[in-house]
Amino acid sequence: MSTDTNKAVVSAFYAALERGDFAALGQYCHKDFIFYSQVDTPKPGIEGFIASEKSFFDECVDWKMPIHHMVAEGDKVAAYLVFEGTYAPTGKHLRFSLLFLLTFENGKIIEKRAHFDPLEIGQQMGVQ
Repeated sequence: MSTDTNKAVVSAFYAALERGDFAALGQYCHKDFIFYSQVDTPKPGIEGFIASEKSFFDECVDWKMPIHHMVAEGDKVAAYLVFEGTYAPTGKHLRFSLLFLLTFENGKIIEKRAHFDPLEIGQQMGVQ
């Protein structure tokens, strides 16, 4: 697949996530998909990814997570996003950056690696 095609898949994947359409996410992912929420924390399968993400997003309201930049080379796409929304349990406004590295196989995302600062997010949430 071309890098432009891979970038289009990443755009569609994050558009579905931003809509809260978790059921649609699987169509963009390889059957052997694995998600790393941090360096060595694998969550195999799209179900593991959805469970991980849903637990956070279900507690946020009025959130958005647009892609600000994407770079692609070979079978990799890097996407820089900024999350902004309200953490409902504390009413705190959140704004933080996310960097994802996605690897493709046969036109689908087979691996997604997330990089973010959990301490900063926890402090903004008012839980740390």
